[in-house]
Amino acid sequence: MKLLFLSLFTFSALFSLETEVFWTAFKTHKKIGVSGTFDTVKTVGNRLGNLSVEIATDSINSGHAGRDFTLVNAFWKIQKVDHILAKVLEVKNDKIYVEIEMNGIKQVVEMEKSEEGDEVVAKGVIELSDFDMMKSLHSVNSHCYILHDGKTWTDVSISFRVSKF
Repeated sequence: MKLLFLSLFTFSALFSLETEVFWTAFKTHKKIGVSGTFDTVKTVGNRLGNLSVEIATDSINSGHAGRDFTLVNAFWKIQKVDHILAKVLEVKNDKIYVEIEMNGIKQVVEMEKSEEGDEVVAKGVIELSDFDMMKSLHSVNSHCYILHDGKTWTDVSISFRVSKF
């Protein structure tokens, strides 16, 4: 039984794509971007058309530990959002349609597809209000009011990068 499990795990790992997920949120009236990634992204699928990911929100990484602490505690934990699920529904020419589930709400997001070397890159935008995340947004805006000059934007640019093979 152990051998069977190990074999299935190895088979699954060989046919699972590596995926990187990126985000840019915006602050101040000048709409200054703050970018980052997530360190824990579980990927399932062996090709772009059947790709799905589970993102641990507490693995957010903006390159600034203090900011990450605030994002986890004053944004994600406010509404008890511990993960984000995303699944590619359709790849059509230069578009990728991704179903994103956050805060128990599913939305289909159209993303622009491009190729960079051996990778496919998808870029899109989500609106936090579409996922009922305004309570969290108001919380982080309150915590960062001076740093954000009183303004935290509701739109977030998102992207992912995955190997073509």
